[in-house]
Amino acid sequence: MATTLFTKKPRELTYNPKRPVWKEKPSALYQTVKAVVLIVFSLSILTPILLVVSTSLADTEQLVKAGGFVLWPERPTLEAYATIFKGPMVLQSLGVSMLVTAVGTILALFVTITMAYATSRTVLFGRPVILAVLFTLLFAPGLIPSFLMIRQLGLLDSLWSLILPGIFGAFNFVVMRSFFMNIPGELIESARIDGANDWQILWRIVMPLSKAVIAVVGLFYAVGFWNSFFNALLYINDHSKWPIQLLLRNFVVQGSGAADQLGITTTPPPQSIQMAVVVVALVPILMVYPFLQKHFAKGVITGAVKG
Repeated sequence: MATTLFTKKPRELTYNPKRPVWKEKPSALYQTVKAVVLIVFSLSILTPILLVVSTSLADTEQLVKAGGFVLWPERPTLEAYATIFKGPMVLQSLGVSMLVTAVGTILALFVTITMAYATSRTVLFGRPVILAVLFTLLFAPGLIPSFLMIRQLGLLDSLWSLILPGIFGAFNFVVMRSFFMNIPGELIESARIDGANDWQILWRIVMPLSKAVIAVVGLFYAVGFWNSFFNALLYINDHSKWPIQLLLRNFVVQGSGAADQLGITTTPPPQSIQMAVVVVALVPILMVYPFLQKHFAKGVITGAVKG
């Protein structure tokens, strides 16, 4: 008489459609640990910012009593800000930084977008161009050759010396090219069949689908141009063309000598002046984030078009 190995039916798995596994409520211990970790990280980020702002608003007596830096101003005053804006140098430096950042970001996005689109379609450019770009990630130009090239081009003491060296970043190119390659090829082919050329395809199809990556790469370029001071230190001798970051660097290095650059004889403590310039240099770039936040949110679904 034949016997069967399996005499019982396998147990059926139960499935609750109202609560999937990944939606199970975490334990109280897990939530507590996560809250503590987030609070610690938040405090580690907010405390230095609060220290900078508070020191810029503190009066002389409190700064002297606290040894130079305060965490909370007892008698807030705008004396440091009034001092740095008495002379024209801070406003001039802000204008230079805004001009360099705006022009540099626009040119950098144009170069990066066009080159990323061209190399994402093998019919336009081949692998040698990509390899040449990736080569720059491994070997950066030296300081002396860069200076000699800027001098031979006649760009010393010119704002173009702050813009042209940074209008192309290999990392940003790789990010944008990878995003362009994920755009369905059927969209490109259908537009080409309808008679659109490459410029029309790039402007009307590729770029509208790539707002998120363009916003991210544009932010990378803008922050890079805004925070750059080393090129100005090398190529700019005219003080009227200094960006705000180079002026801030001189404030931090020279300390009390910052008043001489502003043409002011009486100033608050140098720590208060330095922190005030830090705040002035920080606020404009922080104002850009709220306008780009919606594009970061859209990045999750951008390009989610199936052929």
